[in-house]
Amino acid sequence: MEAVFEVLAEPNRRRILDLLRTSERPVGDLVVRLGLSQPAVSKHLRVLREAGLVGVRSDAQRRIYRLRTEPLRAVDAWLEPYRSLWEDRLDALERHLDAMPDDPGPPDGPHGPG
Repeated sequence: MEAVFEVLAEPNRRRILDLLRTSERPVGDLVVRLGLSQPAVSKHLRVLREAGLVGVRSDAQRRIYRLRTEPLRAVDAWLEPYRSLWEDRLDALERHLDAMPDDPGPPDGPHGPG
């Protein structure tokens, strides 16, 4: 899983995954949407493919890339205990806010009472 984190650390690779999240895309479409050169996009796609994050299929002369979710499930499972910790803290904040007295409203006038 460490390799997946290293791959995801690169912003353009995350952008590629974001684009592939909605649909399969040919390399040319990724090049246009990312504003990167074709060799740069191909390099990122190779790294993503080696990490198992994307799959590829041929369609005539085009290579179509798609998101593979299996490695992301492992990342999600690793994050689960941290997510629970965060949720516990949000629940504690909600309890604290609920215990606070209601706000009486703004003071009279721009500089307070009278």
